[in-house]
Amino acid sequence: MAALITDEFRLFNADNFIKSVTNPDNAYYIFVGLPNPVGQEYGRSLDWNTDPLSPIDNFSYIRGCYDWMLYGRRITPGNIRRVIRRVEWTKGTRYEQYRDDYSVYNVSPNTGSTRLYDANYYVINSDFRVYECLSNGSSGDNPKGNGSEDEPTFVDSEPSAAGSSGDGYIWKYLFTVSPADVVKFDSTEYITVPSDWLTSNSPQIVAIRESGDSPVNDAQLKEIYIDKRGAGYSGGVGQELSIIGDGTGARAVIDVNSGQISKAIVSKGGKGYTWGLVDLGTINTSASEAAKLDVIIPPSLGHGYDIYVELGTDRVLVYARFDDSNEDFPIDTQFAQIGILRNPTISESNTIFTDNTFTAADSLKLEPGSVSGPIEVGDIIEQQTDVGIARAYAVSFNEETLVLKYIQDRSLYYNPVTYDNTDYVGISTNGNKFPFVSNTNAITAPGFQASIDTTFTGSTTVVGNRTVELGVEFTDGVARSEINKPSGEILFLDNRPLVPRNPRQKEDVKIILEF
Repeated sequence: MAALITDEFRLFNADNFIKSVTNPDNAYYIFVGLPNPVGQEYGRSLDWNTDPLSPIDNFSYIRGCYDWMLYGRRITPGNIRRVIRRVEWTKGTRYEQYRDDYSVYNVSPNTGSTRLYDANYYVINSDFRVYECLSNGSSGDNPKGNGSEDEPTFVDSEPSAAGSSGDGYIWKYLFTVSPADVVKFDSTEYITVPSDWLTSNSPQIVAIRESGDSPVNDAQLKEIYIDKRGAGYSGGVGQELSIIGDGTGARAVIDVNSGQISKAIVSKGGKGYTWGLVDLGTINTSASEAAKLDVIIPPSLGHGYDIYVELGTDRVLVYARFDDSNEDFPIDTQFAQIGILRNPTISESNTIFTDNTFTAADSLKLEPGSVSGPIEVGDIIEQQTDVGIARAYAVSFNEETLVLKYIQDRSLYYNPVTYDNTDYVGISTNGNKFPFVSNTNAITAPGFQASIDTTFTGSTTVVGNRTVELGVEFTDGVARSEINKPSGEILFLDNRPLVPRNPRQKEDVKIILEF
């Protein structure tokens, strides 16, 4: 039995995702993690930076991602947008015209696309204005149409030609990408689509939306495609005929030359059409060959009314910037994994975490004067506790605040030769995960030693003559992850070559989700 997941279902899922992200009852975060991906330990590889391992979609791997997690930034309504493929206007290029019937049985003539949304039927011009191609000068005699010679630049709500070249193109202006969206979301591959199109009060959007509201303006239909010109039709130029079908009110002006239909334009758009036929009955008194005129049905109520449907916005872009404005994001760390986390909970609570940022690494506040030797990201640190040796990977050390951040994952406890759960001598001692605790025992790593400042409690410290926010709350020199690990749902993962951070660097993370 044949089945189909429709484009409408993909658009529905994209819309629901945006609604979920912007719902104040939810909290979605872009997070980064895996600071030491190069190696043979669990989830890592020796050639990671040239060939990162693909993420694995199973419970075991996802739980490991929580252990690697470093920090996250919340996705706000201002940092999520629908996007479409970037198709730039270039002089001489043939673009597809909008049609509602591209399929495996009727592929688009120029790109060979089997669905509208894969065809190049819209463009963005040099001023970030987006236009839809309603006609490219094509017909049954010239199915590929013409090259576009005139760059569209107008912002009128009605479709029109872009210039005087006679290239046959009719463009419909849809929207202009705002300067703010250009700065934040601009991409070489995608165009950002305005948010809240159906409810926006922007005068520009309202004008385009209302021009496509055919129940109000009675102007739904815009184009008629001459597939076959026919022969033996009567009359001359300027004959106005009805467009019949399941809608009402549409009219067409037909020109006949030497018995063939040479021109067909919509003179009145009407409303309510899902299919239409030009009623040629009054001029088909002695036709020797039947003409075929395709009435092009716009999406929704009319062109421009709902650009999410019109342009196929089944992709969503989410954005976050990581910089040095917050101690949650240490500048001396690195990461090789990016993801999206939904609704993590506050540490030791069932309440959803909703702050703008979180620290997922644990932290130690070291005692002034106790630090000896350097420490690098990925170094293994240890501490003797009453129940055993605590072990972790260092991920950041701030020499000014004396805050050491670390993560603990299973690779610290797995077999040290096979890097998996194979039995090994010493497993009874080394196979248990123990937390670091507030005591006077040294924190050690090869060439490094320090002590915890067991008298420090709070979230700020003084460096010179300034007070520094540490981003986490310490108790007796120890701070835990601000979120429960694991909690929430990891919805997206991307492994990539290692990204080091530094004081002059800001990471703009853009994730494209396709539904």
